[in-house]
Amino acid sequence: MQAIAVVPHTKTIQRIEHTEPRILRPQQVKLRILDVGVCGTDKEICQSGFGTPPDGDDYLILGHEALAEVVEIGTAVQHLAPGDLVVPVVRRPCPHDECVACRAGRQDFCQTDDYTERGIKSMHGYMTEFVVDEERYLNFVPPNLRSVGVLVEPLTIAEKAIAEMQVIQQRLPWRNQLDPELPGKGLKALVLGSGPIGILGAMRLQVAGFETYVYSRSLTPNPKADIVKSIGATYISTQEMTVEQLVKRFGTYDLIYEALGAGPVIFEIIQALGPNGICILTGVPEPIGPTSINTARLIHQLVMHNQVFCGTVNANPVVFASAIQHLGIFVQRWPQAVQALITRHPIGNFEQVMLGKVGGIKNVLAFKQI
Repeated sequence: MQAIAVVPHTKTIQRIEHTEPRILRPQQVKLRILDVGVCGTDKEICQSGFGTPPDGDDYLILGHEALAEVVEIGTAVQHLAPGDLVVPVVRRPCPHDECVACRAGRQDFCQTDDYTERGIKSMHGYMTEFVVDEERYLNFVPPNLRSVGVLVEPLTIAEKAIAEMQVIQQRLPWRNQLDPELPGKGLKALVLGSGPIGILGAMRLQVAGFETYVYSRSLTPNPKADIVKSIGATYISTQEMTVEQLVKRFGTYDLIYEALGAGPVIFEIIQALGPNGICILTGVPEPIGPTSINTARLIHQLVMHNQVFCGTVNANPVVFASAIQHLGIFVQRWPQAVQALITRHPIGNFEQVMLGKVGGIKNVLAFKQI
């Protein structure tokens, strides 16, 4: 079967012939890949060669954001049937008994860093025609989400961020009586960045009841700003308003959701975080040289205002289930906005999509056209 792979030590990406997998254990499921989302991690693997092939291979099949169709099931599979749509989780647990997180099924909090990840670390990914996986790592997706289901995995980033926020803010007992379905009611959130993670985060924050603002570089008008406005959020360009002007006009924010992966910006934007606020970091910035930061002011603000910095990565099955539920809500509320996020490309255009600049918000390689 065909697959798209990178050879890390040469930083080359190519279409290869790979052995079609078959079910070997009763709990396994064979999948036909439909869509694979392309994100910054995929491009960084191609450009920097940091991806890790499985033992015995010198190449890594790319892709960790996938929507697939079940084509065959093992004899012990209980909850899936041929024809079902699924989204797989990315990270798999480490083998160490002392890692209580992985032993509890929470490999997103792995303590040893010896986990594996599909299409990233020591496991082939989903940019191929067929995959065999364990049922426990597959999440059922309703048929009505066929055209947008590939957005589930990136949406889990925002889902986990909000879950982390809710746990952290249990420190504020007067907030515990609020509607759990609207944890942001009466609060303001600032999203940094208007890429897929940023816009999906803004949608999730809107559903959670936050008054949501998106702070991004591009001047208006632009397609991303149009989507942000269509969901009822406010778009602000960094070229039109400084952080100081932002705070002066709109005040401070109860939650800052970072979806940029740009280190220095975080320390500048912290002045927009309000008392008892949380700044959740989701991006991984590229290494840069020394930067000037007023650490005394930063620490003073964090301490005196009871603020929290929280990093979050990866997701667990509960978060995936929540993302699927909320993606369905997005489609009901803003069908055109959700569809506008996706630009599909035939798999033959993989080099242009992975290595070039093709525009769009969320680029998707389609193994099977809708």
